[in-house]
Amino acid sequence: QVQLVESGGGLVQAGGSLRLSCAASGFTFSIYAMGWFRQAPGKEREFVAAISWNGDPLYSADYADSVKGRFAISRDNAKNTVSLQMNSLKPEDTAVYYCAASRGLRRKTSEYVYWGQGTQVTVSS
Repeated sequence: QVQLVESGGGLVQAGGSLRLSCAASGFTFSIYAMGWFRQAPGKEREFVAAISWNGDPLYSADYADSVKGRFAISRDNAKNTVSLQMNSLKPEDTAVYYCAASRGLRRKTSEYVYWGQGTQVTVSS
């Protein structure tokens, strides 16, 4: 059974940091690209960041413009986990954050085959 379980969400003040983690099981994690998406109330789910299967962030990571320079995605294929380090958080980063798996480095939700249940991140001003 495929499972993606996010953790690490919470309430933080603007300018603060959070680290989200996603634990994967039930599929061959190391051959999938992994992504983070977020969805704010009343808005569509949007791409945040993605990392390719081999996890080399210098060559195989992608970020939405809104988070570039503030967020960093990483993965540990030995532990089947992907993380999202979020720094300099802003109130507009408030959303439910989801991790997802895709066969390629993608930005569209439709190209991700496995999804977690999400974790809430709230940034207060």
